Amino acid sequence: MALNNILSIFLPKDRVFYGLFEQVASNVTAMGKHLQEFVYEAEEDKRLSISKVIEDLEHQNDELTHQIFVELGRNFITPFDREDIHYLATALDDVADYIYASSKKIQFHGVDPNDQGIQKMAEVINQSATEVGKAVMQLRELKHPEKITECLVKINSMENHADDIFDMSIKKLFETEDNFKELIRRREVYTVMEVATDKCEDVANVIESIIVKYA
Repeated sequence: MALNNILSIFLPKDRVFYGLFEQVASNVTAMGKHLQEFVYEAEEDKRLSISKVIEDLEHQNDELTHQIFVELGRNFITPFDREDIHYLATALDDVADYIYASSKKIQFHGVDPNDQGIQKMAEVINQSATEVGKAVMQLRELKHPEKITECLVKINSMENHADDIFDMSIKKLFETEDNFKELIRRREVYTVMEVATDKCEDVANVIESIIVKYA
């Protein structure tokens, strides 16, 4: 029995790490979907309810990320580099943080999300989060990275699209908004949402590095 326990320490923990990453990815995908629902919801009470769902998912991801770090300290053998596991967990956590921050900023500042820039940005975040989820779900198939690479290309493309939406939204904001406080509030919302797409691209970059090493 003692020998079995010792040997188990050196066995690959693919199921543990892949399973945890897949739970995180599933939550990130759901958060992107809920954010898009949030900005298109006209009723404030319903928006508040959706924002609570996003907050709960973000808290779940905090716990899962902590669990990944615990497992990282507990296991000698991992499915890929310990450093890459740390980077990927951190990058996914950042995506969740900024999706949550997007809904929180809108709610906190009382910004009406019925705004073309906000809604378009939420659509891109949703699409990016979906592709992040797909890419992470396929990490078990590192020897066949073609489908993962397709996701990464889409994420990078959507980040560029988000930059364009951000630039146009800021331009329009300065041209049409006379209320200085409202201008500051909306600019802050645009900025947080644009960073969310940057964080999705960070995940893509980490996964690309993993593919280069192991595919």
